Amino acid sequence: MTPTRREIEKCLLTLAIERAGGKTFCPSEAARRLVPDDWRECMPQIGAVATRLVATGKLRCTQRDREVDPTNAHGPLRFSLPRTIQSRRAKRAAAAKHSTHPTLHLLMIDAHSYAAFDPHSPLKSWDFQRREVGDDDVQIDILFCGVCHSDLHYARSEWMPVTYPQVVGHEIVGKIVKVGKNVTKHQVGDLVGVGCLVDSCRHCDNCQADLENYCLEGMLGGTYMGVEKQSGQRTQGGYSTVIVVDENYVLRIPASLDSAKAAPLLCAGITLYSPLRHWKAGPGKTVGIVGLGGLGHMGVKLAHAMGAKVILFTTSQSKVADGKKLGADEVVISKNEDEMAKYAGQFDLIVNTVAASHNLDPFINLLKLDGTMVLVGAPATPHPSPQVFPLLMQRRSLAGSAIGGIRETQEMLDFCAEHGVQPEIEMTSMQDINEAWERVAKSDVKYRFVIDMATLKAEQKAA
Repeated sequence: MTPTRREIEKCLLTLAIERAGGKTFCPSEAARRLVPDDWRECMPQIGAVATRLVATGKLRCTQRDREVDPTNAHGPLRFSLPRTIQSRRAKRAAAAKHSTHPTLHLLMIDAHSYAAFDPHSPLKSWDFQRREVGDDDVQIDILFCGVCHSDLHYARSEWMPVTYPQVVGHEIVGKIVKVGKNVTKHQVGDLVGVGCLVDSCRHCDNCQADLENYCLEGMLGGTYMGVEKQSGQRTQGGYSTVIVVDENYVLRIPASLDSAKAAPLLCAGITLYSPLRHWKAGPGKTVGIVGLGGLGHMGVKLAHAMGAKVILFTTSQSKVADGKKLGADEVVISKNEDEMAKYAGQFDLIVNTVAASHNLDPFINLLKLDGTMVLVGAPATPHPSPQVFPLLMQRRSLAGSAIGGIRETQEMLDFCAEHGVQPEIEMTSMQDINEAWERVAKSDVKYRFVIDMATLKAEQKAA
């Protein structure tokens, strides 16, 4: 009988754990354990699964004591636990000698997902394993996940090289189904959210100031493409059925927010809320929002709720009515030089959400003395460098802002609940995600896709 992929994966990981401490094993050992009589027949399958486990950081591949990529190596290969996992297991084993609590098992929660396997192919179904729930963790059954343009940029290796397979998604809403023994902030049954962060170094100056989004050790705690301290494996995002997160990076979803609409707040919402709050948008201030997409429409809504005069800039005449409906006091077609000239020197703050390279000078000229333009859209290719004199002569500033810390994100959720601010969304199924991505790339969505994860769970049950 041919073993299933999960049976092969479990066998390989079991062998790796049994040989922890620097010992290695060869794939034929797994084959003999699974199919003693016809073990040679399943060697290709075992090799493929082992290669996948190396790609996801669960196994280490060596040849003559040198670490190698199994997809490019020739000749006999040996496998073992990655050194980071071996080190953590050794520490847990040492701690267990002085504890009555059992040690945790490695990567034991099955997850079904859609993942990117290369920069160009459509997302495909993929099963993997989350870490077991630790003492400080919560396990979340994912109900909804927003679709962020960042998901496309990362999955397609447009911002940086990616190790595949990669599950993206960092606008996660779900219910807690299990908690660790030290958890005090949340309990089973709570509706919670997970945004762009699932960890940080916790000790640098920025983390100590509740600005984990600017952690000085980088984004190693990203919800995807980070590295788990607990297991050593790469983090995988929310296009999946379940996720395990440290309680300190889990957010409370206020009861008055719609569960599906709350998801985009965890990236799009905080990405706009943070600069608006930092640069003090409010009554008496004139705020410009450049672009009316997933980010921009949240900027209009939030700036309006804060009491600022809001002026939207768009290149599309078709978005004028939407802009006013969402809360803009005025809408300017930014391609029209005469319209733009009317607003010279009038803005305290402009938040630019456009994720495509474009000329920033026309917007810088609209800032008043000490005005600031904040970039939150991140294009795959750089903007042209702005002219210096328009900045010098009115002491204007050009700045950037990236999401927000955990405390500020919770503040944003509470603000949105209090003021009735929620995104405009289109629901989609997991099976239609590739079509949704095509529309996101064309800015053909009003204004954020949200995946109903019941569609993914139904697929999992059918399998």
